Amino acid sequence: MSDTLHELITLLHDKFGIEPATVDPDKPFEDYGLDSLAKAELLFVIEDHFHLEYPEQHTTVATLTALAEVLDRLRTPAAA
Repeated sequence: MSDTLHELITLLHDKFGIEPATVDPDKPFEDYGLDSLAKAELLFVIEDHFHLEYPEQHTTVATLTALAEVLDRLRTPAAA
């Protein structure tokens, strides 16, 4: 499990009380009871936690795995 994915699971627990042991990162957010409003709240928490602006074009990601991949790309400095 990537560090980013681990951090996202921790954020889910802290914000929504979802137990880390129950998280399958490939399941849709809806399977955890997160509607569009909760997902928006999660994105705000992610922006604060990772100190970045989450791009609007990626707000349709549906799983933690996909979200971690987007965050890893955003956090990796562009090659010179």
